[in-house]
Amino acid sequence: MSLAGFEVEIQRTGSNGLETEEMTLNMGPQHPSTHGVLRFVVKADGEVMREAVPDVGYLHRSIEKISEKVGYHGFMPYTDRVDYVAAMFCNQGWGMVCEKLADIKVPKRGEYCRVIAAEFNRIASHLLSVGTMILDIGATTPFFHAFRERENINDILEELCGARLTYNYMRIGGVAWDLPPGFIEKSIDFLDNFEPMLAEFNDLITYNTIYVARVADVAPISPELAINYNLVGPNLRASGVKYDVRCDEPYSVYPELEFEIPVGRGEMGTLGDSFDRYIVRIHEMTESCRILRQCFRQIPDGPVIAKVPRKFKPPAGDAYIRVESARGDMGWYAVSDGSEFPYRCKVRTGSFAAMSIVDRISPGLMIADLVAVIASLDIVAPEVDR
Repeated sequence: MSLAGFEVEIQRTGSNGLETEEMTLNMGPQHPSTHGVLRFVVKADGEVMREAVPDVGYLHRSIEKISEKVGYHGFMPYTDRVDYVAAMFCNQGWGMVCEKLADIKVPKRGEYCRVIAAEFNRIASHLLSVGTMILDIGATTPFFHAFRERENINDILEELCGARLTYNYMRIGGVAWDLPPGFIEKSIDFLDNFEPMLAEFNDLITYNTIYVARVADVAPISPELAINYNLVGPNLRASGVKYDVRCDEPYSVYPELEFEIPVGRGEMGTLGDSFDRYIVRIHEMTESCRILRQCFRQIPDGPVIAKVPRKFKPPAGDAYIRVESARGDMGWYAVSDGSEFPYRCKVRTGSFAAMSIVDRISPGLMIADLVAVIASLDIVAPEVDR
């Protein structure tokens, strides 16, 4: 028996009538609310879940192994596929770990270009996250409001690097191209229109009574539990833990910029619930706008990329760096044996950690709440498997 993408197996026993028992539901790997090829094995008593166990591995592509075969420069386009929703951070992470291996300093203008590209990508990623979360729960109109603004950002990024999803914009030593003529003016025009739209979006859905009722008090995660399960990014900050790599482990030009770190406050329910995970991303978009405006005012003249040999051979050794991706602390580890090809590459992603907590917070929730939980954690399948 199948029902709305679920495969249902019902056991019935008893000689004196019907006695229902626990059901095993197979959600995914081709269910629209899983946002990719993810599978959850759900055991439920009626509509109440007893457990929801993630089953990953459907999207494994050996990206880390590919790095050993294509070389340092050649691996940059592959990094886009680690998280195709926020690919700029993957580009930046690979560039930074290679620069640390070879002790390369990125020109200041190149660093500003990286931050501008990354913060635009953060807004685009969060718009997709909050838009699809609302759509999964059942509201259609707000999704198109969010996606309209995301398309405007895609237009801006396409003008910057020629791509709308897998950017391949950054390079070891900086970025591929400088900001095109008129880019800053067009970006400021976007921000001038986007910030009022965000306030309108909040009026439309964020504090809508029906929406709040669907996500408030759903799957709260305490600060201690969030830390124990190694959550990162908005999922960690939603539980009240004020930790952001941009401030706590500063990199690039973030120390020169002023911005706040939004955290969950339990304003509509319990601290760390699905509403807090949603609202933190809303507030982060406002802070990204603030960062972008500062970058446009402060960006210096000069080159955007350092001189890096075509045959890039960093000294033997290893390096680890961290960037604050849209999904939180993303770690890049690379080992060099002195050749043109990395000896080893390892990526640490936020979605993989977020998957582990689903089994812990799902017992006792309704089946319909699992959709809200997955969406609130902003899990992206390629980040889980790579």
